[in-house]
Amino acid sequence: MSHHYIDIHSHLNDPRFDIDREEVLMRMRAAKVATIVVGTDGKMSEDALSLAEAHSDVWATVGLHPTDDRKEEFNINEYRKMAAHPRVVAIGECGLDYYWPDNDRWPNGVDVEKKRQRELFEAQIALALEADKPLMIHGRPSKGNMDAYEDIIALLRAHSGTRGNIHFFVGNTDIARQFLDLGFTLSFTGVLTFTHDYDEVVRFAPLEHIMSETDAPYVAPIPYRGKQNEPAHVREVVRAIAHIRGKNEDEVKSILLENAREQFRLV
Repeated sequence: MSHHYIDIHSHLNDPRFDIDREEVLMRMRAAKVATIVVGTDGKMSEDALSLAEAHSDVWATVGLHPTDDRKEEFNINEYRKMAAHPRVVAIGECGLDYYWPDNDRWPNGVDVEKKRQRELFEAQIALALEADKPLMIHGRPSKGNMDAYEDIIALLRAHSGTRGNIHFFVGNTDIARQFLDLGFTLSFTGVLTFTHDYDEVVRFAPLEHIMSETDAPYVAPIPYRGKQNEPAHVREVVRAIAHIRGKNEDEVKSILLENAREQFRLV
């Protein structure tokens, strides 16, 4: 591998990249970055896989996000076919999202919505175990709470043999410890460059269980705030992790690269 960084969670399949995707890929390569493009529904999973098939420095995940598309039924046979592809390195983005107020986003009520999300998540846990691939987990608690993370942990404990990564981690050190005890990794975004809210957990987690991501096109790091994010900017995330931990940036870069290779079995 010629790259020095891996952005383990980007959405280069997002239509917002339709006008300049090739230029974004060129800047990514110039920065010695590779990326994993994430599926959030059937169409986005297919598009992620198409990008991975076309580019040796791009891999894909396939999955159905808990809230992005409530109308799509999880067709296990279609996702199973995609999951079997060698360029697919994880199942997801899947998980639980309790962030949105129920009056706005949960017209059928809290209990019905949470049940739907849990059943969808469990179906993708089963697929990950069947395919022997890690989970790319989305967890977003309600405001002032750790509820979504607590429920994810309970479901993972109930399904032995799971492995994977907690994308865009925003939990506390206690939640981090519980995920780490289950063998999961935590990934952080450019948010680290403009808030200190997660410095404690970045210092708490063993470096061998941390990874870097952009979640592009979202949450661009400083000095790109206000602009569309892209995989090349993952370098700022790595720099922030090194700074928070008081470590040499090159050392952190090498460890995070190896973490991603090992977790997702990248070849």
